[in-house]
Amino acid sequence: MQDVLGNTLGLKPSQLHALRRTYRRRVDDGSIVTPELARHLTEVSHETNRQIGVLLDRKGDVQSVIVGDARKLELPDVGRGRAGESRLRGLRLVHTHLNGEPLTRDDHTDLALLRLDLVAAIEVRDDGFPGKVHYAHLVPENAQGAMWKDEEAASVHELSYDALGGALALEEEFARARAVRRTGGRERAILVGFGGKGRTRADAESSLEELKELARTAGVEVIDATVQLRRDPDPRYLIGKGKLEDVVLRSMQLMATVIVFDAELSPSQARHIAEATSLKILDRTQLILDIFAQRAQSADGKLQVELAQLKYLYPRLVGRDDSLSRLAGGIGGRGPGETKLEIDRRRVRDRITALERRIEALGSNRQLRRKQRNDRGLPVLSIVGYTNAGKSTLLNALTDSAVLAEDKLFATLDPTSRRLRFPRDREVIITDTVGFIRDLPPDLVNAFRATLEELTDADLLLHVVDASDARHPEQIAAVEKILASLGLEEKQRLLVFNKTDRLPPGEGAALAHREEGVPVSAVTRDGLAELLHLCDRLLWAEGRVAFADVEASASATGGDAQRTDLAQGRLVPSRLLRVS
Repeated sequence: MQDVLGNTLGLKPSQLHALRRTYRRRVDDGSIVTPELARHLTEVSHETNRQIGVLLDRKGDVQSVIVGDARKLELPDVGRGRAGESRLRGLRLVHTHLNGEPLTRDDHTDLALLRLDLVAAIEVRDDGFPGKVHYAHLVPENAQGAMWKDEEAASVHELSYDALGGALALEEEFARARAVRRTGGRERAILVGFGGKGRTRADAESSLEELKELARTAGVEVIDATVQLRRDPDPRYLIGKGKLEDVVLRSMQLMATVIVFDAELSPSQARHIAEATSLKILDRTQLILDIFAQRAQSADGKLQVELAQLKYLYPRLVGRDDSLSRLAGGIGGRGPGETKLEIDRRRVRDRITALERRIEALGSNRQLRRKQRNDRGLPVLSIVGYTNAGKSTLLNALTDSAVLAEDKLFATLDPTSRRLRFPRDREVIITDTVGFIRDLPPDLVNAFRATLEELTDADLLLHVVDASDARHPEQIAAVEKILASLGLEEKQRLLVFNKTDRLPPGEGAALAHREEGVPVSAVTRDGLAELLHLCDRLLWAEGRVAFADVEASASATGGDAQRTDLAQGRLVPSRLLRVS
């Protein structure tokens, strides 16, 4: 005979024997519970002053008998769900309530998280007989946002709900809704923001808006977003178990396939959240890495992204099953050999080492090409800035190029160099680099260090800022922080406030004046002439060419006409340089 589960400590042998006999009982497959089983449960519950519950399968057989305390019932592990995201568990929970209360939050949570066919609570009267029956089942997605439907019967004899037919009908509805959702072929995500010590709600909501843009860039459909404020992050779930249950219930209601956290989860947190939700779990770092993997086009970029992904993956490799162990055998075998987990980790370490060597070799090649370029005596302009600030659009506007420019984060990853001719027949090399973002993963910065070394040889950095974004002060600070980590804090740079066409007239110019920058619009080409003039002054006043000599030479050869060209912003079409 099967064992009784749960809080059995202190029960009399006769009570345990009565509970074990419950496994012999059977319920019609269409009935929630029979009057005989209901009376048996309420009598034992009244005698023990504890909640008693049974899990019934669709045949009506008792699969588990559970004992709780006077207020709640702890369900055992019911195993893996049936195949298919639209399928229910195939089990219904029938248990007793001692204080005449309806279904509790725990009952509803078990119903939704475990995808039970039904949950029913039988009130225990003072005489030990069954009273009212409260029951609930899941419902398909609806305009009211309801997750389940609660119903009530005055007694066990008045229960009319078809447990089996209702469960099968629900599965058909869920399958139809799932098929409709899958027509787009995109992941459906719920975003979870986190704030706490040192991070206000405004900061958390601002970061969550940026996470929405990251999700859109990655091709993920955002269906909901939420923020929780905590003094300290929960070491197990980051946001706390109660909030996580709310997120899971919402994900089931909206048929989400992934939960994205606006923080970097530790390997332990990611594992525990995945186990508690049975959904795909991503954090901010992994989402950025996925975007980089989608956007990398050159062989160099793909190597750098792969290295960052492997460094992120390595501490998160965990064993899934003891059966994956490999035992050494044959002559000379000395016991257990490497497990599959150890083999996977060794392979990842070897791949990381190989990638680091290849990227180091690429760095040497880049350095050689930069040296050859510098031998020509051409100044170098490097465009840096926050992602989606309009760097590629600015490069296109300055050089009449056709570099990919989209209204997405990290639209371009690979550095692009063009030759730009100034009106006085002077040339510079202008380079567009990968965009920066707050909390850029350190492994990603290290992986792209060979690419970002381009900035060390730059004579002037054009720090492009999205003037239309209310968060531009934080974005400027994030870029400056990354530049400092690369040892470029002393590099001469010019703030370029882009997208001023999106601001009211005069506001962009006032902002640039306050921040000692220059206002431009790469789309309308407003302000490009002033930008070129400032770059001309800054570059040739730094000693490559004496600016006074240039002015004298320009005056002797018709400098007025050339200044007119500069004022009108007329540029010579560029030609593609070798990307380095």
